[in-house]
Amino acid sequence: MNALKATWISILFCSTSFATSFKPAVIYDTAGKFDKSFNEAVYKGGVQPLVEKHGVKVREVAPKSETQIESGLTKLAKRGYQPIVAVGFSMRPHVEKVAKAFPDIQFTIIDAKIDLPNVQSILFKEHEGSFLVGALAALSSKSNKIGFIGGMDLPMIHKFACGYRQGAMHIKPDIALSQAMTGNTPMAFNDPAKGATLAKAQIQEGVDVIFAAAGSTGIGVYAAAKQGGIYAIGVDSNQNFMQPGTMLTSMLKKVGVATLQTWLEAQQGKWQAGVKVKGLKEDGVGWALDEHNRPLVSEAMETQINGLKDKIISGEIKVHDYTENNECP
Repeated sequence: MNALKATWISILFCSTSFATSFKPAVIYDTAGKFDKSFNEAVYKGGVQPLVEKHGVKVREVAPKSETQIESGLTKLAKRGYQPIVAVGFSMRPHVEKVAKAFPDIQFTIIDAKIDLPNVQSILFKEHEGSFLVGALAALSSKSNKIGFIGGMDLPMIHKFACGYRQGAMHIKPDIALSQAMTGNTPMAFNDPAKGATLAKAQIQEGVDVIFAAAGSTGIGVYAAAKQGGIYAIGVDSNQNFMQPGTMLTSMLKKVGVATLQTWLEAQQGKWQAGVKVKGLKEDGVGWALDEHNRPLVSEAMETQINGLKDKIISGEIKVHDYTENNECP
């Protein structure tokens, strides 16, 4: 009887300890929580469902500068929050430093790889989703000239551009692509005015579809596309609603779903450190079709794009990853 009582006390203690250790948190990048893109996708797809459907509170931190990122991570770790989700590649050095200082705290970083026993790294096959929207851009272009505007000039953003180019050329081998990057610092993801300027320059070149992989900089791109009477393609979250009639589609990068998954894994005691890579097969990327862009995408076009998706998943079509050798075929 005493042994049975001791067992139940032990079980109660362990479950209570586990429940108190699950205190999820997220730290957004400096573009802000409501950037209508990357950060907002984490909020809407990860934070909101955990709060509203699962009844779990999430501690959110929105730093205004790089220095506030490290201090924010440190405060969360000291207060026992975990897993702490860090949104974006720019968080890498900060997460690595703080994770080493707090080896008993779980960290999850999106878009960067950190080899530590208490860090889960989530990466995406952006090139696969970009291939699909590139194919749709080629199907929709009448000038045979399409454009790409990236945020910060780095290999991960070229990964989007390269996939986009491959998808377009799969449909029209002779299609022309204009490409521009917004800048060389993280602020390149938060410069709508520069995005509009770059988009207007491409429109003057005859481009009639522009894909922006540039965070909130894309807001300026979409506005310029509407003004210029051309199509635009959104990124990360479903941005089709932003400029109805202009937004051809959005390349979905399901960072919110991945965030929710890492928290639920922790809640269930299944969280593991290591690397996760999410592509079309894992439903980590995709393209958006809804009431906002349905008039722009015929059923034949939809069938064709989904057919390409199936071929990528099966391996019949292999999309080159720019980051493998920093080259695009």
